[in-house]
Amino acid sequence: MLLDTDKDGTTAWHYAAKWRISELLEKSWGWFEENLTREESSYKLFLGTDRDGRTAWQSAAKRGNAEILQKLWEWAKYNLTIEEINNKLILSTDKYGSTAWHYTAARCNSEILQSEWEWAKSI
Repeated sequence: MLLDTDKDGTTAWHYAAKWRISELLEKSWGWFEENLTREESSYKLFLGTDRDGRTAWQSAAKRGNAEILQKLWEWAKYNLTIEEINNKLILSTDKYGSTAWHYTAARCNSEILQSEWEWAKSI
């Protein structure tokens, strides 16, 4: 059920990231850790996209959600390779050609931009 998608290709994970539902992310993360392989969680949670080609990471950035971005970052470091983080998380673009960085910049959120910069440098 947590991995099911709606007509827009959006999972509960995407909704939680987009709408700042930290508790849902945390509870579902525990279930995912127990029931999914690393590969399944990587591709379905972190790298899966909705109909606009956005990952949960991009959705959280678009909404300017620092707390959710921090959680997603910590979990991504544990579950994704450096190459996946660089190419499929940080640099991934949606169907409009926008990255999470673009969405954060458009919101003029210098605090999140700084965090994203520091996270990217740390890997």
